[in-house]
Amino acid sequence: MQDPKLTELAAALPASVRIEAPAENVLQVNLARVSKRNALDDITVLGVAAVFDALPAGVGAVILAAEGEHFSAGLDLSELSTRDITSGIEHSRVWHGIFERIQFGSVPVIAVLKGAVIGGGLELACAAHIRVAEKSAFYALPEGQRGIFVGGGGSVRLSRLIGVSRMMDMMLTGRTHDAEAGQVMGISHYVVEPGAGLAKALEIAASVCTNAPMTNFAVLHALPRIAEADPATGYLTEALMASIAQGDEEAKRRIRDFLERRRGKVAAPK
Repeated sequence: MQDPKLTELAAALPASVRIEAPAENVLQVNLARVSKRNALDDITVLGVAAVFDALPAGVGAVILAAEGEHFSAGLDLSELSTRDITSGIEHSRVWHGIFERIQFGSVPVIAVLKGAVIGGGLELACAAHIRVAEKSAFYALPEGQRGIFVGGGGSVRLSRLIGVSRMMDMMLTGRTHDAEAGQVMGISHYVVEPGAGLAKALEIAASVCTNAPMTNFAVLHALPRIAEADPATGYLTEALMASIAQGDEEAKRRIRDFLERRRGKVAAPK
């Protein structure tokens, strides 16, 4: 890690969060509580927040991954034993703020999912923009069996991905879903062989980094808000954002390149 800013950031992180730069303009954030199946305690979540609060200039995409066999087995339940109602609300709101900074941050985030993607780990994954699941991944929301409720934004993000009824089923019955079922439901965008998740994420990140920055901003910040707005507001916001994007000098340059055949046409999928 040659960038002094990355070196400084890495040194300030807890041992449960590690960063590396696997490719140009790409930062990889690894959950590193392998002995706990990467269960999320406050130190780890705050460490992830510290990375997204201090992304070095030039980073165009972030890969959110994990060391060991599992992405995250969920909330570290040992931290719940002394928490009262007031502190529980405050804790949930802290998680909301951190995961929102991931979802509405400055760059696209690609999550690499494997093994257990459970509870709070699934909520963290849902804050990413693109999810690559290795075939070892499995999803569950065991909160009903634990006597608790999702607190990291899952009732908003996950229910919008898979539907309220499917989320109800997962929480009421403790049902688990494998990687293939998760993709059909809408949790992941890609399913790859075990061990191939990072390579696929790097491929996606490289593509994302070639987009015009204004377009990436619009996709991250405007698109989800347009989708949630009433149609009239959505159409107006879309028109405004489209005008801003196409008026950007980078967009004009790219359009000139296409018209002058310096950029290829969209090809059919292979």
